[in-house]
Amino acid sequence: MTYRGHVQNGVVVLDEPAQLAGGTEVRVETVPVAAKTLADQFADVIGKAVDLPSDMAEQHDHYLHGAPKR
Repeated sequence: MTYRGHVQNGVVVLDEPAQLAGGTEVRVETVPVAAKTLADQFADVIGKAVDLPSDMAEQHDHYLHGAPKR
């Protein structure tokens, strides 16, 4: 039988109660979590920059490092 749960404060907590006899042998396997997209990872900063030049994305080397515009 498979039980699902999560780790909370370093302890495995089952999502549904289970009646397991003392001494029951168990195996714990981790389940990979879907990778976050870049948009998810940077959601807290996306759209925060204001007053940037309209061509900032295309000319970032010019504005950040002084390179000639392309």
